[in-house]
Amino acid sequence: MTITDTERPPTTPDGERVPLRSWLAVVTMAVGTFALVTVESLPVGLLPFIGGALDVSEGTAGLMVTVPGLVAAVTAPLLPVAIGRLDRRVALIGLITLMVLANGLSAAAPDFTVLLVARFLVGVSIGGFWALAAGLAVRLVPERSIPRAISVVFGGATAANVLGVPAGTLLGGVADWRVAFVAAAALGLLVLAALLVLLPPMPAREVVQLRTLPQQFRHPVVRAGVLSTFLLVGGHFAAFTFISPILQSTSGIGEGAIGPLLLGFGVAGIIGNFLAGAAAERNIRVTILSISVLLTVILAVFPFAGRSPVSGALLLLGWGLAFGGVPVSVQTWILKAAPESTEAATALNTSVYNLAIALGALLGGLVATNATINGVLTAGAVFTLLTSLAVWSARREERGAEQATPAPVGASGS
Repeated sequence: MTITDTERPPTTPDGERVPLRSWLAVVTMAVGTFALVTVESLPVGLLPFIGGALDVSEGTAGLMVTVPGLVAAVTAPLLPVAIGRLDRRVALIGLITLMVLANGLSAAAPDFTVLLVARFLVGVSIGGFWALAAGLAVRLVPERSIPRAISVVFGGATAANVLGVPAGTLLGGVADWRVAFVAAAALGLLVLAALLVLLPPMPAREVVQLRTLPQQFRHPVVRAGVLSTFLLVGGHFAAFTFISPILQSTSGIGEGAIGPLLLGFGVAGIIGNFLAGAAAERNIRVTILSISVLLTVILAVFPFAGRSPVSGALLLLGWGLAFGGVPVSVQTWILKAAPESTEAATALNTSVYNLAIALGALLGGLVATNATINGVLTAGAVFTLLTSLAVWSARREERGAEQATPAPVGASGS
């Protein structure tokens, strides 16, 4: 099924204006992604407090981040299958409600086992919400505004990495780690209320079945888009996981300056997210290729050009600017290429995104252990460079398919 004009909100003749209520609903989903990504990473800065309170080591406490990440990777493709024809508004409301309850359970957890159960539930809500949100946001706006809507939704996730985690960490340090989870639950309640008021009924346009997930790989753009996500995200995390020792050993930046620089990286990522969204409205393929080339160049030259605090900081900001545009550009490419299977394609891409984070960090750890710390930059550059090949291969396949399609009867030259 394709998106018809009757499924789009009313627009003016220029085809770009969208009712304020629709944009407010898109913003609400962005705040939802902000809340969920914040909750996913919240324990990172609270490990010492939680470990001490529940009598577990910091290494064991790290499972609070690992568990929801792996659960989200599995949930993303399976939840659209499980909910069948359920109204997507009901599904989003249910997932946010689950997040609120999970954070309440986290705040009241008497021991680490209960806390891990709560984090498992968080993973379900993260994977499900991510799999549905971007595909639903595009149903609220006309076609020309799709990249902008996706930019807003993914901007919430980027903002969470910049503002959400530091704010939660600060709150947990000043008050108590349980207070941080209570605050996350309160934010979820606000999102829940906004969804109830702003989001219209959104009946399922497609029923996702297990067999439709691998079928997405038959589409050259979806296949290339998912592969691009894996290469760009995996390459990024292979290197970025070790950014702190890289900045210290290669650029000579003091430990005290790492935090502010990473904040700058995140702000640059937010800017890159919206710049890529605007560029994707004009040419999605060129946008992804430009991001791939820029990331490759930055990662490849960092060991040589980043040998001073100033040059290292500038390269880091450029890195953030480029990577900030990855989710919105690739997701826009996939959604525009496969409007008849938005949920299946988005779920697949979300799952691969989460897997790329885990496998990229694993690859970086192997390289850093068995080679040099700067070797992770080279490994990341190889991954991001391969993205360009994936994009070009999709274009060749599309052209081949176009040439193989017989001209319609009555066409010029028939």
